[in-house]
Amino acid sequence: MSSMPQKPRSGLKPNTLDYETLPLVTANGFREYDARWLFGKEINLLGVQALGLGLGTYFHELGVRPRVATGHDYRSYSLSIKQALVLGLMNAGCEVVDIGLATTPMAYFAQFALDCPCVAMVTASHNENGWTGVKMGANRPLTFGPDEINRLKAIVLGGEGKAHAGGSYTAIENFREPYLEELSGGHKLSRKIKVAVACGNGTAGPFGPEALRRIGADVIEVNCDLDYNFPNYNPNTEDLHMLHAMADAVRETGAELCLGFDADGDRCGVVDDKGEEIFADKVGVLLARDLSVRFPNAKFVADVKSTGIFEIDPVLKKNGATTDYWKTGHSYIKSRTTELNALAGFEKSGHYFFRPPIGRGYDDGIVAGIAVLEMLDRAKGRKMSELVADLPKTWGSPTMAPFCPDDKKYSVVAALTKEYENAKAKGEKILGQAIVRLITVNGVRVVLEDGTWGLVRASSNKPSLVVVVESPKSEANMRAMFADLDARLKKHPEIGEYDQKI
Repeated sequence: MSSMPQKPRSGLKPNTLDYETLPLVTANGFREYDARWLFGKEINLLGVQALGLGLGTYFHELGVRPRVATGHDYRSYSLSIKQALVLGLMNAGCEVVDIGLATTPMAYFAQFALDCPCVAMVTASHNENGWTGVKMGANRPLTFGPDEINRLKAIVLGGEGKAHAGGSYTAIENFREPYLEELSGGHKLSRKIKVAVACGNGTAGPFGPEALRRIGADVIEVNCDLDYNFPNYNPNTEDLHMLHAMADAVRETGAELCLGFDADGDRCGVVDDKGEEIFADKVGVLLARDLSVRFPNAKFVADVKSTGIFEIDPVLKKNGATTDYWKTGHSYIKSRTTELNALAGFEKSGHYFFRPPIGRGYDDGIVAGIAVLEMLDRAKGRKMSELVADLPKTWGSPTMAPFCPDDKKYSVVAALTKEYENAKAKGEKILGQAIVRLITVNGVRVVLEDGTWGLVRASSNKPSLVVVVESPKSEANMRAMFADLDARLKKHPEIGEYDQKI
């Protein structure tokens, strides 16, 4: 017997009859390229089941074979959420292939290894405990972008999910082994590089250190035991607590570098032999240099938060490499690298996207870590800090996130974009310089005459903005660029505190 699904509600309160009998799904959880909610407050298990039914319905609508790889990250509640999602997918007639506890890249790999056109990975990514979400796709190695997410949102919130016959469930045992073989196959370091590996007690712990050992690295584990309480720090490779712990590990152990993996294993952070953090965009430049020697005239993609060095680096120019700046977001960069047939894509947040022959086109922090070690191996004894010192000098900020409500952040960015467009049209000077370029593919990136730039965009997964500044001229110009952005933002009462400042 079947019945029409109930439309999800918002505002249901836990420990009530309605909460136990009706699906709770708030609209704000549908982000630009994945879905994330505060579990319990913004989505309940029945809501997750409704999400699964809607997602399965959408797979049918897209005309793809509804065979779906799924897994879950290491949170205390993720297994329950995945089981609710699986019920909904099966009700929609999907063949569900469950790889169990997994990093997000493992689920992407399962699409290839287990012949699954679709993926639905339960993960809160690097968000703090309390969050949950799903990363989804139906065209490997790509994941959903805004158009797909908006259609899914309409199906789920409109109660348009449809039951189909043919749903099934298969559990895959020990998928860890084929994944580790995928990571390490064909890779062997010529020397035992001593590397500290930090996982923040997140999901990458059972996978990252072992993969690096298999390619010949001397691995020192740092907080790699699974603990969903995250007792040391949130496993976020941009978080200063994690970066400081990574730096301490290098200094205490004499490691040549530390590689950090985030909570679901799709991002990589790097600290060099001196215990200095290397922002991921500059690691991207180093990797692009290394790759451009082996693949002349290579194309790369970088997100709009990334360093301007990609455009001015003499080594990349000499090797004929070109870089396209594109929208921030794992789905956007995956799509853009595929569209341009680029060799690799880089995000300042620590997502790296390697396409054949290096990777399969999706973001995998451990693949990136292996690429960094192999780059260091080819450097003939030079240290990571020496490679960084070779780059053109710039002064850059971390990624800063002032609070801004989800329903206000895009209008604030639109207003700021208009303000800078007017300033450029009027010939207004900033730092005594003209605005030479505005990159507006994702927020607004304001570029001045000496190459100093500042970016403001809306965060795709949190109620905040994203602010980044950089100058190839001086630290003073970098700070002055931030002051200009910050002064304009302060005109908007919606803007709250920054998570960090320069």
